[in-house]
Amino acid sequence: MTFVDAVGHPEPPAIAGEAETLLGSLERQRATFAWKCGGLDDAALRKRAGTSTMTLGGLLKHLAYMEDVNFTGDLAGAELPPPWQDHEREAGWEWRSAADDDAAQLYELWEQAVERSRRAVNDVLMTTGVDTVYTAPDGSLLTLRRLLVDMIEEYARHTGHADLIRESVDGRVGEDPPGPAYPYQLG
Repeated sequence: MTFVDAVGHPEPPAIAGEAETLLGSLERQRATFAWKCGGLDDAALRKRAGTSTMTLGGLLKHLAYMEDVNFTGDLAGAELPPPWQDHEREAGWEWRSAADDDAAQLYELWEQAVERSRRAVNDVLMTTGVDTVYTAPDGSLLTLRRLLVDMIEEYARHTGHADLIRESVDGRVGEDPPGPAYPYQLG
């Protein structure tokens, strides 16, 4: 079930189960991040704010990587798709290499990673639930619940970075993306 407020922002439900609440929060973070990075050209995605080397393109590629590593690889146990296969052990590669990608590539990479993540989570939730335990690459045991909380935090932190960079690009500020939600539906 998708929860959307009166103007189309994805919202965690006010009254719902744990999975729906966590997924609602993650979808809100994803939608806000997408809005902060959306509609820009190559040059704008490469722009930096202040002395930081962080760019919106780097954020898009990093979060695509985090989606695939955590949901596709760790949770679903699937092989990582390109471009991660050749660079999985190269710390920070996604940040550095984003400058070589054009805007269309970066948007598509992130959108496809998010769709794979949604499928992986849906598959787990349709068979078990947020208590599902999986083994992380370092051998530690984690629950889907913990992974969802970690990804909400990952997006929240990087959406703050995106907010500052986007303001330096064209002055866009604000908390809520306009328009339709990025839906998540169980089933």
